Amino acid sequence: MHAIINQALTVFLGFFAIMNPVANTAVFIGLAGEETQAGQKQIARKALIISFFVVLAFAVLGKGIFHLFGITLPAFKITGGVLIFAIGYHMLGGERSKMHKTGERESDIDIAVSPLAVPILAGPGTIATAINFSAAGGWMAISITIAMFALLCLITFFFFISGQRIVDLIGNSGLNIITRLMGLILAVIGIQMLIEGIAGAIHTFGG
Repeated sequence: MHAIINQALTVFLGFFAIMNPVANTAVFIGLAGEETQAGQKQIARKALIISFFVVLAFAVLGKGIFHLFGITLPAFKITGGVLIFAIGYHMLGGERSKMHKTGERESDIDIAVSPLAVPILAGPGTIATAINFSAAGGWMAISITIAMFALLCLITFFFFISGQRIVDLIGNSGLNIITRLMGLILAVIGIQMLIEGIAGAIHTFGG
């Protein structure tokens, strides 16, 4: 039970850092701030449902994708570690990684689908994190990964619908501090994944 709780906490913190609900709330307000309260709730709900099912698909099919393309877990951990570290590094400088940035809004595109659901919420870093955690230990790891991401989606929804109040409360300085803290956590998670990937590759190919 203790190991399950530790795993759940690690997964939750990993997803929390990569999705950064507080910083993404500012993005959400920028994209949907002109909508009514009901419209914002609809956009937030749709975006989070889509992002949940994207992550669910990759969490469940992650190993199948590995086998299909002949990818080993150590190789993915090394790649995912570099990817997540890069995002964290940019956030440490107070910037949002290019993997998080939005493009120009186009009138014929539903912002709940793009760019909000993909790639802001369920971007490459989020998908890499989901596959890495779910591939580590069978159905238990998959269940924990899905449950923790679902919990984070619920938390993010409340952040989004309370977005303007949160931004007004903590201000731009508060957002910058949180972004840097999340960047530090992401950078550490990325290095840990890189170390595990290198160790796994040495064990797999060196043995």
